[in-house]
Amino acid sequence: MARQQERARRTRAAIIRSAAVEFGKSGYAAASLNRILEGSRATKGAMYFHFDSKEDLARAVLEAAVDRYRVSTERWLARTDLGPLDVLHGMIDEIALRLENDIIIQAEFRLIIEPEFYRDIQAGGGRILGRAIRQLAVRAIEHKQLRSDADPDRFTRTLAAALAGQRYIADVLAGPVDLRSRFAEALEVIVDATATPEWTEEFRRTGWRVSAKLEDLNLGL
Repeated sequence: MARQQERARRTRAAIIRSAAVEFGKSGYAAASLNRILEGSRATKGAMYFHFDSKEDLARAVLEAAVDRYRVSTERWLARTDLGPLDVLHGMIDEIALRLENDIIIQAEFRLIIEPEFYRDIQAGGGRILGRAIRQLAVRAIEHKQLRSDADPDRFTRTLAAALAGQRYIADVLAGPVDLRSRFAEALEVIVDATATPEWTEEFRRTGWRVSAKLEDLNLGL
């Protein structure tokens, strides 16, 4: 029984990964179930055992992405060896790294701009990231890294919009874009407008103290 359950889990995971590749490349409407099956090496019967429809499959991809956002943000929020703004940089750097390398996160970004999934934005990875950004902004004020008059909500809205804009721009520009550098640049511009002089002076000496690592992403489902 345990072996059968593990086989079923692996089959489901393979279908989700293949679907993420297809949705990320073709979008939702043009995605082909046949190509998803070919990529997963699963049978049609196995696919319909796990998923009722293409929409059901797309939502499984979105749920997998939400899980990854949650794992990433919770891991960074638990760091006690770094100041809040360094934690924020590391967390944002990891999201950029995922957008460059993680097919699940890439597919989620493509799916949520499709009309069928507009409502999923409110419960998606961006919402989880936004909550984490705000939490770190509050911590940064408490640690006197951001000024006492900084507004955490305004900080969060501005940074989240800047990151989303950088991601969209990366899609339309010709040639490769270093998304990690773009995300760091957006963060630095916004932090520079709200940081305390003491933190700014230290940052000019040391720069960011931590960056994300590809091996920490656990890119398997």
